[in-house]
Amino acid sequence: MKTKILRALAEPSRLQIIDLLREGPLTVGEIVDRLHIRQPQASKHLRVLHEAGVVEFNAEANRRIYKLRSEPFKELNSWLEQYRELWEERFENLDRYFQELQKDGNKKNDN
Repeated sequence: MKTKILRALAEPSRLQIIDLLREGPLTVGEIVDRLHIRQPQASKHLRVLHEAGVVEFNAEANRRIYKLRSEPFKELNSWLEQYRELWEERFENLDRYFQELQKDGNKKNDN
């Protein structure tokens, strides 16, 4: 699932759509107007995002209103959390190392 989501988000226009939808639900026409792209392009990007489970839509008459789904972003956040923990640990180790170097440097300067 993560691979499909990441592939869908890898395209700059789709990321722009995601950024727009963070503000709230939008129709295809509103997305087209805000991004200055053609309707077929917007529909294609929205289809990819929908197939990846990132967005959902409600059909009202002849309009589709798209909105973000929270579940895929929660899943990505959980996956990324393990890497955050790893990097935080490494940064803490690096900080301790620099503190030790600083202490050693101060000891040499005092002599």
